[in-house]
Amino acid sequence: MSKLFCGAVQLALVLAPVVVIFAQPAAQPTLKSDVASASLGDIPRLPSGRTTIFGGAIQDLDPVRDQFTLNVIGQRPMRILFDERTQVFRDGTKIRLRELGAEKHASVETTLDGDRVFAVSIHILSQAAEGQYDGRVVSYDPGSGALLIDASASRDPLKVFVSANTQFSRTGQSQFRSTVSGPSDLAPGALVSVTFRSGEPGRAVANTIKVLAVPGSSFSFSGDINSIDIHSGSLVLVDAVDHRTYQIQFSPAIFPESRRLHPGDHVMVTATYNGSGFVASMLAGN
Repeated sequence: MSKLFCGAVQLALVLAPVVVIFAQPAAQPTLKSDVASASLGDIPRLPSGRTTIFGGAIQDLDPVRDQFTLNVIGQRPMRILFDERTQVFRDGTKIRLRELGAEKHASVETTLDGDRVFAVSIHILSQAAEGQYDGRVVSYDPGSGALLIDASASRDPLKVFVSANTQFSRTGQSQFRSTVSGPSDLAPGALVSVTFRSGEPGRAVANTIKVLAVPGSSFSFSGDINSIDIHSGSLVLVDAVDHRTYQIQFSPAIFPESRRLHPGDHVMVTATYNGSGFVASMLAGN
């Protein structure tokens, strides 16, 4: 439970997926000059937005347009721009930008430059790395082992395959952890954190699946109200145990005392996860 953020409706990803695809080798074109050969006055500042890390195979490198395609496993290929500001590393050692070519395994730190995706840094890996993906189960097919996970409306769902070697566990509050986990926990709406490796080209195989919540499970919270909206029957609570924020729905008709609650008040809440959010079954203020 310690990794859940602000309810299931607005689940935030703590870690962006680092995923790997096996690509066909390609010739490595010569790139433009590095930072050292460029006039510092001509180099604009890096975009200052939030960065996100993606992993996959670098293909279709175009040194004229300063762009390449990153094939991200389980998602659509991404067109990414780069220039002299982009830092490139191979197994942790910095290399020249001109040495970048088609790569089977790369981790790319990106940010938005306007409406375009820009590479802040590129980390080339000699060996395939594991990936991690946190989200809500969309579907699971026990026959094929195909598991579809969705992180948010802004990102593509990820498809991974559950094998006989996939390790399951529940995490969070002791009451939830007391039940043995397994493929039966992969019900639609369940919250999971998956680590995976590359199997066949374009196919991710789950190594471990940590289950954070399943529909129908009950949780107890105790903490201060960050915000509350009586009309919509929603409050955001900062839990005193794990210091995370949780969005909880409640019925003002069932809990009329909620009308006297304000931000900063301490409350105790028992809530059931219904596959899309937490719904209060007990709400009491101190």
